[in-house]
Amino acid sequence: MAQKTVVITGASSGIGAALAELLAGQGMQVVLVARRADALQEVVARCGPSALAVAADMTSRIDVRRTAQEALARFGRIDVWVNNVGQGITRAPSQLTDEDLDDMMRVNVKSALYGMQEILPHFQAQGAGHIINVSSMLGRIPFATFRSAYNGAKHFLNALTANFRAELQESCPGVVVSLVSPGVVRTGFGLNARHGGPDSRALPGSQSAEEVAAVIAGVIESKALDVYTLPGAHDRVVSYFRALSQ
Repeated sequence: MAQKTVVITGASSGIGAALAELLAGQGMQVVLVARRADALQEVVARCGPSALAVAADMTSRIDVRRTAQEALARFGRIDVWVNNVGQGITRAPSQLTDEDLDDMMRVNVKSALYGMQEILPHFQAQGAGHIINVSSMLGRIPFATFRSAYNGAKHFLNALTANFRAELQESCPGVVVSLVSPGVVRTGFGLNARHGGPDSRALPGSQSAEEVAAVIAGVIESKALDVYTLPGAHDRVVSYFRALSQ
């Protein structure tokens, strides 16, 4: 894989941290972004001198802009921007509050939108670039009722990704927009959900963060547009919608 500069949001733990370490080991220049500065520095130390830490909140447009500016000041260019910020929720749809909905949209959708909008002028100027949005299987099949608003936010992200891609296919075809949909990942995601929740590390059929990171690294190389990290996930989605139409 040719050397690239890759910005990874949500990089202080889980998938983001695993991806940063993997890409740094492959010779990439990585920009790690998260709110938790101390945890972020620990990951940067494992990545080595080709890594830059930016303590920032991706739900703030100002912070997103500062992230891009610091990355460009250090490395001179950005080739890949990975929107990996996300948070779950544990609440049935009949019990959702305005605050629940606003929080899920802010963290799971707005963070990605701000990233896409901020990096786009740079990608347009250099005539190439790659945006990768990390979604979820729940953005395809909303089978976890207690994740309700998270499911909806990821469905929104999927549609936004597709529309952003369609817009750029006409105006700037050198910019690729990919979507990656993991299933259950063995991280602190469940415990960190709004209102708490089951530990994702104890759920069946899970993947490690390293396994998901390897898939995302493959997407950086292949520029595939829509990728599931679990074998058989595509067929499961097709079967789900086929059953609904019968």
